[in-house]
Amino acid sequence: MTKKQNALDSRALGPVTRRDFLLSATSAAAGAALGTSCLTTNGAEPERERPNIIYIMLDELGPFELSCLGHEKLETPGIDRMARGGMLFDQCYGGAPVCAPTRSCLLQGLHGGHASVRGNLGGVPLQAGDETIASMLKKSGYATGGFGKWGVGAVGTDGVPEKHGFDTFFGYYHQIHAHDYYPEYLWRNSVKAPLRGNENGKRSRFTQKVIYDESVRFIRQNRDRPFFAYLPWTVPHGRHSHFPEDDPAWEKYKDRNWPHAAKVYAAMVSMADRQVGEIIALLQELGIDDNTILFLSGDNGGADYVKNFFRPNRHLRGFKGDVYEGGLRVPCVARWPGRIPAGSRSDLAWYFPDLLPTVAEIAGATEHLPERVDGISIVPTLTGRAADQKKHDFLYWEYRRVANWQKQTYSKDLAQAVRRGNLKAVRTRNEGAFELYDLESDPGERDNIAACHPKAVAELSAIAEREHETPPPQDEPAAPDGKRFI
Repeated sequence: MTKKQNALDSRALGPVTRRDFLLSATSAAAGAALGTSCLTTNGAEPERERPNIIYIMLDELGPFELSCLGHEKLETPGIDRMARGGMLFDQCYGGAPVCAPTRSCLLQGLHGGHASVRGNLGGVPLQAGDETIASMLKKSGYATGGFGKWGVGAVGTDGVPEKHGFDTFFGYYHQIHAHDYYPEYLWRNSVKAPLRGNENGKRSRFTQKVIYDESVRFIRQNRDRPFFAYLPWTVPHGRHSHFPEDDPAWEKYKDRNWPHAAKVYAAMVSMADRQVGEIIALLQELGIDDNTILFLSGDNGGADYVKNFFRPNRHLRGFKGDVYEGGLRVPCVARWPGRIPAGSRSDLAWYFPDLLPTVAEIAGATEHLPERVDGISIVPTLTGRAADQKKHDFLYWEYRRVANWQKQTYSKDLAQAVRRGNLKAVRTRNEGAFELYDLESDPGERDNIAACHPKAVAELSAIAEREHETPPPQDEPAAPDGKRFI
C-alpha cells in the first residue's frame, strides 16, 4: 500500500496485494468468521471443511426487479425465499455498466481501470496468464465449472474459460452468440456442441433449459468434493420474441394485457427464479445445503426494455451503459445456512471486484490470491459481523462505448465514476467536467453539487486519473468473413 493509502482512515481499504491480504486475514479470524468442522476422528488437528460456492448471474436483471423489493409486475418467489433465508444487499454494484467488462472485473477481482476486458464488442478476450476466481480455486482443489454466457474470450483466443481455471465450461463464448436462445450449437471447452432440433431456424431447444440442465449435472457430479459453479445465465437479456409455450413461466404471463416482448421478458425472469429454487432444493436433496454458499446477482444495471415497462432501476438515473447508478447497481442475494443470518439485509457498498477475495477467504484459498487485487473480502458482513467490515476508500468504474458495431470501433470518450463514502463523481466524456452527487440525500443523482464542493471534485477526479491504466488491445478477434463469431 502507498503512504497515501496508509494515511487513510483505518477502516478504509483500497486495492490490496496478496501479501497485504494474507497479513490481515489471520487463521484465527477466519475460523471465527466461518466456523470449523472436524473432518477427522483419529486425533489429528481439526480441519475446516471447504464449502461449495455457487454464483448465479442473471443477465441484465435490474436492481429492483425482485418481488421481495416490491416490484409490482415481476414475481420472483424463489429468489424471495432465498433472501428470507440469507442476506439481501441494497448497494451492490457491477464492475462495469455492460456485459463483458463487468464479467472481467468479477472474475479477475479488479476494477474497470485494471481489468483486461474493457471493450464490449462481444469477443474481446482475457489475456494469457490472467488469474481468475476459477484458477485460484482450482489450485485449492476445487472442481470448477461454468455454464452460461462467458463473454470474455471467443473460441480460438487466449481468453477461453478452460485457459483460465475452468475444468469445464458449457454455453456461449462470444456474447453476441448469446443473443440467440435457439442457436444451432453451443460450446463445451471450445468444442462445438450441436443442438439438434434448432437447425435451419427451427426453435426446439431453448438454451436456458439446456444450460440449466448442465448446471445441475455439474453439481450432482461434484457433490462429494468442493466445487465452484459459476452460472452466468443469459436470461433475461437478449431477444424477447420467442419463449417455450409449454413452460409454466409462459403460462403465468401469456394472458396479461402487456406487449408481447414484456411477457417474454417476465417469463424469462420467472423461469430463472424457478430454477434458483430448484437448485436450492437440489442442494438439500444432496445433503450439501449447509456447506454451500449461494450468490445471485444481476451483471449490470437494468436495460430500457419495452420502453421501460418494468422500471428496472426505479428512481435511479440511467440504464445499462451509463456510469450513473442505474447503469451500475445490481440486485444481490447471498445464502449460506447457519453462516449468513437468515432474513438479514446490508447497506454495505461493494462491487464485483470484491467477490474474488471474499471467495478466497471462504474457501481457505488466500495463499493462491492473484498478486494484484482491487477488491476486499466482505466475509465479516456476510457472517453478521458488520462492525468488523473493512471498507473501500473508493469504488471506481469506467466504460468506453462502442461507436460503430459494423466497423467495430469505440468512442474516444471514456466515461468514469468514483464513489467515496456517499459522494460520487461522474464524467461521461473525457473533456467534460466531473459532476458530483451526494447519494445519501440524492440517490437519483439529480442535483449536481460540483460547483459547491471543488475540493471533493478535485480529489475524486485525481483518483479517476490515477486508476485508469491503458488496457490491452480491445479489438474484436478475427472471425470468418461475414460473421461476428465462429
